[in-house]
Amino acid sequence: FEKRPGSHQTSRRIIIIDHFHSLHHSLIHSFSLSRPNHTTIQFNSIQFIMSASISKNIFIVGAKRTPFGAFGGSFKALSATDLGVTATKAALQEANLLDPETVVDHVYFGNVIPSSKDAAYLARHVGLKSGLSQETPALTINRLCGSGFETVVQGANSIRLGDADVVVCGGTENMSMAPLQVNGKDARWGVGLGKGLHLGDALWDGLTDAYAKTPMGVTAENLAKQYNITREECDEYAIRSQQLWQKAHEAGVFEAELAPVEIKTRKGGSKLVSVDEHPRPDSTLESLAKLKPVFDGVVTAANASGICDGAGTVILASEEAVSKHNLKPLARLVSYGITGCDPTIMGIGPVQAIQQALQKAPGNLNLHTDVDRIEINEAFAAQTLACMKELELSDDKTNIHGGAISLGHPLGASGSRITAHLVQDLANNKEESNNKKKIHVGAACIGGGQGIAIVLESV
Repeated sequence: FEKRPGSHQTSRRIIIIDHFHSLHHSLIHSFSLSRPNHTTIQFNSIQFIMSASISKNIFIVGAKRTPFGAFGGSFKALSATDLGVTATKAALQEANLLDPETVVDHVYFGNVIPSSKDAAYLARHVGLKSGLSQETPALTINRLCGSGFETVVQGANSIRLGDADVVVCGGTENMSMAPLQVNGKDARWGVGLGKGLHLGDALWDGLTDAYAKTPMGVTAENLAKQYNITREECDEYAIRSQQLWQKAHEAGVFEAELAPVEIKTRKGGSKLVSVDEHPRPDSTLESLAKLKPVFDGVVTAANASGICDGAGTVILASEEAVSKHNLKPLARLVSYGITGCDPTIMGIGPVQAIQQALQKAPGNLNLHTDVDRIEINEAFAAQTLACMKELELSDDKTNIHGGAISLGHPLGASGSRITAHLVQDLANNKEESNNKKKIHVGAACIGGGQGIAIVLESV
């Protein structure tokens, strides 16, 4: 900005230094707000084309999550910060960084409902408690249910712009600790005669979109009507999620991604929690059919995602960092998409986000012929089924190990869980023939009417 002589106005001057050319046109490619097509933004005479492709090689070198604790379960006394620390320490250990204190350049951590005394400091405290340097900056991010994915996007952009080479990206939530609260205005300055104080539930309030005047469950009901999805279909999908989780658990599928959490016992000792607490694999269609719908439609407590506690962390590294520190890539980040949609049908958000992420990937990937696995966060069975219908997805490649209906959905952590799960699958189940690289997609709907998706590739 410069001020013109004799004027109170300033003019904007943009200077492009040739140094940025070495970043493979990073100014053009890294401002990656997804739109249906390339969007041109005019700044005076300079144009920036917004894209979601990843112009630099960015690798995931660590990917871990805690088990997800049931609402009021084993983690009810652990803060979201402490859960985040457990996941981060495990991911850093997997990355095998010899000196993470000095090597990590930035921390991005997602959280939706502040639930502890240090919530305002969450990302910073996760970094410091995980052993990172005081000089390592940190940022707490809230893109609601997409927060865990958003930290990966922010970390990737930091690397693409040359601001970082190694980034900690994660998400955490303790929904058991969500506060019951009194409005500060009423508590500090009083209420009218006979009115009394109202104790609000931050968790319940957060599950309603005040702008759209619509609870999240009603947005799923709207999709059920729009896509002709029945209660029976929702219950069948919920049973599928539970059974697939059990099958994967018994086969040891989750072992590579899990970071056990140590908790104190009532007798003063401690124990390790190493298994997800929320799943109910013994559920049956008969037992689900007995449940009353919450909104006089198809949504019940059993075919909606579970309220729970947990955290996840992935470590991103540039190609230069991988070489310099002799790191082992688990997967490569290919592209991402972030979109908006009608808040009253927010659950359809993953559809356009997935389409954009694939469109921006090199070669314009095809969902049905190029993608091996898709994980869509199961906010509601009706919502997931609507996305599957719209995208024409098959059961054999979608949420094949269960999802949030069985595992639970700690809001800020689900994107991190899905990312870690897909990364570990890519790292441990590589294609053996024709040197074909596997492509995985992770996505989530977002309250308020958004969608987010990332594309990952085996290495």
